[in-house]
Amino acid sequence: MSIRFTARTRRGVVALAVAVGLVTGASACGGGDDGKDKEKQPTAASSRPGSAPSTQEGQSEAPLAEMKGPSGLLLRITAVQRDSGGFVTIQGSLKNDGGSTAVIPSSVRGNETEILKNGSSLGGATLVDPKGKKRYYVLRDTDGRPLTTTGLTALKAGAETAVFMQFPAPPADTSDVDFQLPGFAPATIKIS
Repeated sequence: MSIRFTARTRRGVVALAVAVGLVTGASACGGGDDGKDKEKQPTAASSRPGSAPSTQEGQSEAPLAEMKGPSGLLLRITAVQRDSGGFVTIQGSLKNDGGSTAVIPSSVRGNETEILKNGSSLGGATLVDPKGKKRYYVLRDTDGRPLTTTGLTALKAGAETAVFMQFPAPPADTSDVDFQLPGFAPATIKIS
């Protein structure tokens, strides 16, 4: 086997493991519902016979920030959470609001050598703590791969994909930070 094939296979296995871990983690973070109260609690739609579902049902929550980028790209941040392990995880979506396929610019992966050798990603994202005057870069695993969405190359017109980024957490008393992604307008976001 060639080294290139082995490396590509290893990256695929790691990507699959990360995806399975994220799905498992998301499903494990449920509300602790053991199913005992399902019969007793009516849903919002069933509590009002004959009424239509509210506008919030079935829709994603309002974004905390929206940043416009090149080629009609729009980055929406929907969650910014401080984890108990000393991390901040940002979740959202990247959408192509343009009329044609948009190529994800290489500038979003940053210019650090370690990140560049790991392919396309959102590794150029940073958080700036204006109060503490510190900049936080996307975390990396032990092999130097950024802990963020990877493999982004292009989005068809109207297409949208979920994205995430993980950073070291600023001090506990810092709640507002500036989020920056090369090529996109910066935004101030609140850490929950």
